[in-house]
Amino acid sequence: MTETLSDIRALVGRHFRHIHRVPEQLISVTIMPIAFVLIFGMLFGSAMEVEGGSYQEYIMAGIFTQVMMVNISQTALGVVGDLSNGLVDRFRSLPISRSAVLIGRTTADMALAAWSCLLMAGVGYLIGWRIHNGLPKALAAFGLLLMLGFAMSWLGALLGLALRSTESVNALAFMATMPLVFLSNAFVPPDGLPAWLRAVAEWNPVSMVVTACRQLFGNPTVGIGSGLPAEHPIVMSLVLIGVILAVVIPMSGRAYSTATAR
Repeated sequence: MTETLSDIRALVGRHFRHIHRVPEQLISVTIMPIAFVLIFGMLFGSAMEVEGGSYQEYIMAGIFTQVMMVNISQTALGVVGDLSNGLVDRFRSLPISRSAVLIGRTTADMALAAWSCLLMAGVGYLIGWRIHNGLPKALAAFGLLLMLGFAMSWLGALLGLALRSTESVNALAFMATMPLVFLSNAFVPPDGLPAWLRAVAEWNPVSMVVTACRQLFGNPTVGIGSGLPAEHPIVMSLVLIGVILAVVIPMSGRAYSTATAR
């Protein structure tokens, strides 16, 4: 166990050193999240109104969740790169825990997601976003977001191991994340949707996490419906993330063993 933790620490450090040498990799976790906050918060916020508060407060939980979903493609592309440049083959020749390779990758990406959250929170504050339920609940919301980002990183690792192609990863990740994000309550209340489509939006996993974060932040929660996800969004979000991790982590381990055996 101690050796595995040491391997994980070394691999996480390796990912950060690589970013230090190639700082362009920080664009996706630095500039894009800030751009999302400014575009949605200021441009759309000038034309949108929500009941119970400002649109800037309503939108922030949605933007946080959207950026966590991007971890799917970020981790998947990193795994594909490691497989294609021979890095994984070099790891196989070293006395290193096989599980540490994927854990190191997903942990490093979760740390980058935390950096994105910090930046977005700062910019969000500048445009009018506020936390109304106190620091402990706010930290719980950020913890929930990072758990989602961690689960999405493992899903991305599985995707990268299965496809092993940047083009396929980009296409499938886009197809998976965009409908989930936009067919939810992340950006606008789904009240105006047809009944069947509104039900889909209410049971959308993204809507559950967004609603949970809005409740914890004390931000407006209009248009959340009346079903189980709306009544218990925090519990439902935790259950969802737990199920994803319980399913995807073992599958990723098997896919890694298969990929390195080729």
